[in-house]
Amino acid sequence: MGVANKAWRLSLLSEKPNLALSNQSNGKHYQYHQNTYNDWRWWRSSATQQHRRKVPWSLVCGLMLFGLGLVSLFTGHVASDLEWYSQRLVKRSLFYSRLEGRRREAIDIWKSKYSNVFYGCSERGRNFPPAVRERASNGYLLIAASGGLNQQRTGITDAVVVARILNATLVVPELDHHSYWKDDSDFVNIFDADWFISYLAKDVTIVKRVPDKVMRSMEKPPYTMRVPRKSPPEYYLDQVLPILLRRRVVQLTKFDYRLASNLDEELQKLRCRANYHALRFTKPIQEIGERLVTKMRKMAKRYIAIHLRFEPDMLAFSGCYFGGGEKERFELGEIRKRWATLPDLSPDGERERGKCPLTPHEVGLMLRALGFANDTYLYVASGEIYGGEETLRPLRELFPNFYTKEMLAIEELKSFFPFSSRMAAIDYIVCDESDVFVTNNNGNMAKILAGRRRYAGHKRTIRPNAKKLSALFKARDRMDWDTFAKKVKASQRGFMGEPDEVRPGRGDFHEYPSCICEKPFTDDENRKGEDLLSDRIHMNLKENVDSKYVGENQGDKSLQRLKKRSIEEPLSLRENKDGENFPD
Repeated sequence: MGVANKAWRLSLLSEKPNLALSNQSNGKHYQYHQNTYNDWRWWRSSATQQHRRKVPWSLVCGLMLFGLGLVSLFTGHVASDLEWYSQRLVKRSLFYSRLEGRRREAIDIWKSKYSNVFYGCSERGRNFPPAVRERASNGYLLIAASGGLNQQRTGITDAVVVARILNATLVVPELDHHSYWKDDSDFVNIFDADWFISYLAKDVTIVKRVPDKVMRSMEKPPYTMRVPRKSPPEYYLDQVLPILLRRRVVQLTKFDYRLASNLDEELQKLRCRANYHALRFTKPIQEIGERLVTKMRKMAKRYIAIHLRFEPDMLAFSGCYFGGGEKERFELGEIRKRWATLPDLSPDGERERGKCPLTPHEVGLMLRALGFANDTYLYVASGEIYGGEETLRPLRELFPNFYTKEMLAIEELKSFFPFSSRMAAIDYIVCDESDVFVTNNNGNMAKILAGRRRYAGHKRTIRPNAKKLSALFKARDRMDWDTFAKKVKASQRGFMGEPDEVRPGRGDFHEYPSCICEKPFTDDENRKGEDLLSDRIHMNLKENVDSKYVGENQGDKSLQRLKKRSIEEPLSLRENKDGENFPD
């Protein structure tokens, strides 16, 4: 092997004619190997150079240009991204610095200084097509609402929008007669059905019942189904519309919070028109509600309405403990058994998380600490208070001017006593007209009224910051009143119903409606003090308004699909295509 290797090395020397001769004359073995190695390196170097010379310069230049292109493309995107993020951070820092500055200001506990700046704006746009006529619609949509009055109100509002999405004729919704409240009232007993139909006539065709001719022509009864909560428009187009086209009549059951919060802007406006304008109480309910408001106004120029929500069912559902000993634990435990799916909760843990409603005494302490005087008039909206008069006594001592609907009009209310939803409607009117509305939980009435008051110009609505307040109530015996009041005021920052408490697009639509606009400023005096909100024209509540990339939102896509699938496509073709693919 060594000889062969040596011969191979010697063969390389043949390319240099004088190399072999010099090696023969030199007779030194070491010098021979050294020269051979050096010459071999020279051959490899020259061979590599010859090989490199074969690479065309055009290819090298092309690769270099390609690399430069990639670098420029990458650096360009990075620069644009950095510019966009820097602008966004500057805007956010300015907004939050202004917000922090305003939060340090003293708050008027009766009225937001910005209440005159905002107003509800739910007018339909010019390009919003009129409602399709009954005969040309895709069928009839039946809605079975669920829960109490305000929970059913969310279902009715969303039903109008779903009917619009499906291009269907809406039948006046059916109210729940089997819930905890056991109220047999129908839609026409609580809401003005004729007004509801006429007000929304340009948006959705609504009828009081499915025509007998249609019912007789049906081979099978209406198809009944339940849709998931917070379903987007696409779900209704994909899952409900084909069945509606085939069966002509579809009923959606347990219909509450079954439509997503984020929709197309025009659909959101339709939601507001349905909730804040079309749903008007019947004349008897409206009259007695206004009568109670008049009585409160005669006694005081302004008043607070409190929705205590301290009924036994609410306390049992919360899983909290309110200091009533074993009697309370047993009674609320028995009520809690009505909900088989409720988990076992730690009362102390729920209170620390801010999930427990305040007691009437704690509500009174919070209001006094915020600055409401002892002579303030209270209207308390509530059903059966757990513990009765003993539970209410501390609140009465803090605010002696304490009234309920029963105290103001006991005789006039006798015809309403058997109907909890109608009684709740009366409370709704008095609370809506109050100067300050105080909620005590995150229930349906609290959400619906909070949203309505925002729509009406951000009338003062106070939500207890239960998570922070619970710790203060535990420690109130270890601090003087001034310290306690100062800490309560600090805890309630951001819970007083100001326009900027929730970021745009956040929260449930019924509590934070997006159909709110800002009035234009006409002079420098108005602009002063409002500048932190002036950049938020129309409340900036259009979803993804901050986004770098402008694309189609969920509502736009659903409306485009609706036009293609429920209007342009022939009815006969749709019926044949859907065929027998859906269960009966």
